[in-house]
Amino acid sequence: GLFIWHLKSTGIRHVPCQFVHLCHVANDRLITFQYFTFLKRMYVTQYNKDLSQRAKPKSDSVASPFREFQQLDQEKKVIKIRPISPVHQPLSETTRGNELRETKSAAETEEAVTPVRAESKEDRQWKEMKLRLDDLPGILARLSKIKLTALVVSTASAGFAMAPVPFDLTCFLLASLGTGLASCAANSINQFFEVPFDSNMNRTKNRPLVRGQISPLLAVCFAASCGVPGIALLTLGVNPLTGALGAFNIFLYTCCYTPMKRMSIANTWVGAVVGAIPPVMGWTAATGSLDAGALLLGGILYSWQFPHFNALSWNLREDYSRGGYCMMSVTHPGLCRRVALRHCLALIGLSTLAPVLDITTWTFPVVSLPLNLYISYLGFRFYRDADRSSSRKLFFCSLWHLPMLLLVMFTCKKSFLEKEDKGDLLGGNHGRAMEIRLP
Repeated sequence: GLFIWHLKSTGIRHVPCQFVHLCHVANDRLITFQYFTFLKRMYVTQYNKDLSQRAKPKSDSVASPFREFQQLDQEKKVIKIRPISPVHQPLSETTRGNELRETKSAAETEEAVTPVRAESKEDRQWKEMKLRLDDLPGILARLSKIKLTALVVSTASAGFAMAPVPFDLTCFLLASLGTGLASCAANSINQFFEVPFDSNMNRTKNRPLVRGQISPLLAVCFAASCGVPGIALLTLGVNPLTGALGAFNIFLYTCCYTPMKRMSIANTWVGAVVGAIPPVMGWTAATGSLDAGALLLGGILYSWQFPHFNALSWNLREDYSRGGYCMMSVTHPGLCRRVALRHCLALIGLSTLAPVLDITTWTFPVVSLPLNLYISYLGFRFYRDADRSSSRKLFFCSLWHLPMLLLVMFTCKKSFLEKEDKGDLLGGNHGRAMEIRLP
């Protein structure tokens, strides 16, 4: 540094330009104390890595998982400050007595708080849930969605009652029992597949498999113990057609509808087909064949499900979005409202087809018209307003609309004797015509 300063002060103009430039560069970049320090630090870090400084991340403070514990810790950390007497003044006996009392009271309170805190900690810890035999029927009822199963059995019973054949009590009981068992199996398998998604939804987070009340193996065994006897009962005790419809419905619900709920909004139409099959099963259980009446009952159930489910899903959009389900109410809200209104109006047309197909009398379209007009009005309100109030009204209306419509349909059903007399009359007229034609 002194040498370079000497060159600058004595004869820097007489030195060649390149040497001057070199001195400038050396003075600005190389010959500095900071640069020597930098080189030393680089040497230490590269060739003697044991001496290099390593940054240690700051450890996160372990917070208590429960707020009650934090509050107790804060209460225990309260420091009591009392005035300190000067050193030269001796402590009086009263002061010593007060200090002893405070120490004893603090020790007693600490001993009293410690077992309470320990008990609460033991209660709050994760525990293995043990299955009790008394709780098993209720858990299996929730696993099989007993309310939905009851609705499925009731629609199948309506299809059996609407069939134009004499009522057979044994066949009716076998068909109802087999349909109920098939529904329990399908619902159980559905919950088995949707455990990780149901845990994210408020509506389904308390299901037995999500809470761990039963094991997945027990759920699968229960589904198998319901599905196999149910399909065997429908096939052997009723007829093979009804058993095939029951097996197809289980497959459609578990293997098609359940995975499609996270893939496409077409799952709503597939689910509507699943709900339309039970009344068809009731009809085939009574008649042993697929007639126009069975398809009409299936069509009524098919159309009824759109205002019912679309209104229900409208208020559960946040839940379905959180669970990862692809529903019309989440991805296509306008289509959701249009489809609900469209099928409300379709119920009027389907009710009119019943007397045309010789299933009911002409009083059925007239008597059912106020019911269908009212649900259509609520469907229009839901389409226009698109709020929670209108969707809730449409959903609750659909709950009593279906049983009322099926009851009116049953009361307006054409009796089997009338159809038999009509068939005999047509057969007699045909025989007379044949007699006239014969020479």
